[in-house]
Amino acid sequence: MSYCKQEGKDRIIFVTKEDHEAPSNAELVEDDPNDPYEDHGLILPSGEINWNCPCLGGMASGPCGQQFKEAFSCFHYSTEEVKGSECIEHFRGMQECMQKYPELYPQEDENESGPSGGDDTAPAEPSNTDAASVPDSSVDEVTVAGTENAATS
Repeated sequence: MSYCKQEGKDRIIFVTKEDHEAPSNAELVEDDPNDPYEDHGLILPSGEINWNCPCLGGMASGPCGQQFKEAFSCFHYSTEEVKGSECIEHFRGMQECMQKYPELYPQEDENESGPSGGDDTAPAEPSNTDAASVPDSSVDEVTVAGTENAATS
């Protein structure tokens, strides 16, 4: 015999094996495509941004929610050749706001992206052959070489 038991806010329903073997008589309600509260993903059918989408991870709310909305909206509706290129100031404002709340918006450290659990015996200073000492000069060379190649072709 099935029965219900209330424990605080929880309702516990005990069912028998026979209850599970019988086909369900639950009636499903057809989804309303015009329901404004229905989950539609990031972009609503109207083309507007769904600020309640779980895919935004709550970024639209909180202390920097307004700055996030401005930056994201600017990027989404951008018609520039380089999409979002006119939104740099909005993203800068969002970043400045997020830096005021490091406990809510922790910054990922580049050193943390590697595998964890390694030993801490790394040298204090990079050697001359260390890749960390190369990027500045190699980036300039690549840029210059890329510019020269583009100019001669």
